[in-house]
Amino acid sequence: MIIKRLGLVEYEPALEAMRVFTAGRNEGTPDEIWLLEHPPVYTLGQAGLPEHLLRNDAGIPLVKIDRGGQITYHGPGQLVVYLLLDLHRRRLKVRELVSLMEQAIIDTLAEYGLNAVRKDGAPGVYIDGAKVAALGLRVRNGCSYHGLSLNVDMDLTPFSWINPCGYEGLKTVQLRDFGVAETVAGAGERLLGHLDRLLPPPVSPAADAPAMSAAP
Repeated sequence: MIIKRLGLVEYEPALEAMRVFTAGRNEGTPDEIWLLEHPPVYTLGQAGLPEHLLRNDAGIPLVKIDRGGQITYHGPGQLVVYLLLDLHRRRLKVRELVSLMEQAIIDTLAEYGLNAVRKDGAPGVYIDGAKVAALGLRVRNGCSYHGLSLNVDMDLTPFSWINPCGYEGLKTVQLRDFGVAETVAGAGERLLGHLDRLLPPPVSPAADAPAMSAAP
């Protein structure tokens, strides 16, 4: 596993880099996890409805992309984690990966004394019904990209100009709202530890090959 801590990165170059990496993978390509932040941007999933952008007083760019889900917001002070994984090599199905990502976030928030939960039919992580983390994935040829975002210490105002993840009136929160004084980098390292613990180790291609019996 290669970990890249990229800092503040414009959204569209990061998206293109994920696509290029995924398209160029082969059996020996190590998995990667990228930790970063984005300047203000709205992203709209491949089946997303533009009407979920209610207003845009700040002229924030809207980028239509190839992950699942509806509209969300990224901005400074939000941890973004991209998981570029060979799911076949790790014996993972997409739903298992989603559940694993949610659990890693829940376990991370528990370290800060926060009780976070899943919500049936609405991927992500919630505290008292308000969304603190969002998930969105794309899988191509058995390999994942995109990932998750966790609100740490940011301006949440742009969330009020959308129906977050397509849900009208959904409240969004961040760690700072609960008295947690943490940096994006610090939250990233804690979350990374839980992802590393929960992700099954990769299996080498040789392990999939049928056993050869000795000639009589």
